[in-house]
Amino acid sequence: MSDEIGTGAGKKDGAAKVADETDKTDEVKDNFTPAAAERRDSVIVKTSIIGIVGNVLLAAFKAAVGLATNSVAIMLDAVNNLSDALSSIITIVSTRLAHLAPNRKHPYGYGRIEYLATFIIAVLVMFAGFESLEQSVGRIIQPETPTYDVISLIIVAIAVIVKIALGRYFISQGHSVGSSSLVASGTDASMDSVISTSTLVAALIFIASGVSLEAWLGAIISVVIVKAGVDIIRGAISKLLGERVDSKLADKVRETVCSVGGVHGAYDLLVTDFGPERLVGSVHVEVDEDMTAGEFDAVTRTIQQRVIDKTGVILHTVGLYATNSRADNVAARMGRALREITANNKLVVQTHGLFVNEKKHVANFDVVVSYDAPNRKAVFQQIVAEMQRRFPDYRFHTVLDADLTD
Repeated sequence: MSDEIGTGAGKKDGAAKVADETDKTDEVKDNFTPAAAERRDSVIVKTSIIGIVGNVLLAAFKAAVGLATNSVAIMLDAVNNLSDALSSIITIVSTRLAHLAPNRKHPYGYGRIEYLATFIIAVLVMFAGFESLEQSVGRIIQPETPTYDVISLIIVAIAVIVKIALGRYFISQGHSVGSSSLVASGTDASMDSVISTSTLVAALIFIASGVSLEAWLGAIISVVIVKAGVDIIRGAISKLLGERVDSKLADKVRETVCSVGGVHGAYDLLVTDFGPERLVGSVHVEVDEDMTAGEFDAVTRTIQQRVIDKTGVILHTVGLYATNSRADNVAARMGRALREITANNKLVVQTHGLFVNEKKHVANFDVVVSYDAPNRKAVFQQIVAEMQRRFPDYRFHTVLDADLTD
């Protein structure tokens, strides 16, 4: 728990220092797609094209062998490779659509289309799992003596090697550029390799012992694939609903805000994810009570530009908390009281925004209570009540803040 913590520069003449640093706010609006975003798109498209080529070649190879050997299983496997190629096409299309220019109806752009693409790919993964499960259960109910030939086993072995390579490559590239669609496609390829491996293992066991485990192995692995699809869907839905911002990014934003002269603390940080490379937020900053509107305007513009340059986050709004200038006033005593009251309360994440108007006998402060609290409002009210008991001559204007960032 922290209380009134800030890492900004000294208070004296802080706003004046930033007046000359301020750039035009138009530049803030235009820099939301840095060069890193272009590199990210390039990696996604390149990786997806490799996936398309690899899967189409596998499909053509399997289809040719399937026709030559009259194998329905190999033909179905070829169709599955085409569906994997479709996943890569979906990834490319979604990446392009995600960078459509914002418009009146969608002012925050189309970045979340990538999360929808991840959802669609996850459905394809689940479909493959259910289809495999259906076939496996059917073979368990009506067992058939399998027949394996050298050509079929070679095809399966080649498919395993290619799918493992594609899966690892997709997942690695997906994590490196933050693309859930690539990770989902990589998971799909990895699951295919697991299915093919189980087929290969079952074939070798049957050849060595005469015992057929193909259907049972297929059923078990199919359940694992369905679960993987469900997990990917849950992740995509979570992204669409809105998640807590990464703690490292939140720390970087606050650190950047507090590096601006005249700022003594950064609080109430809110960052909304409108798609990769499209993060929009707001923050409250603590400044001297005697800072003028013109000086604060300079501070705000510098904060916005510096944050987007260093983190890529667009701060649409920078709110203001005033701090009392004198260290020996009522505000100082209230600050100590707040620290005493909340010091041992693990449910209190932070208190901030304390400002006291001694003439009107009014005090303001905010309390951030953890979502782990069974009753956040009750925790908040207890703190306010204790402050009221200690300072009966004052009226308190207080806010129960949401626990939005670490």
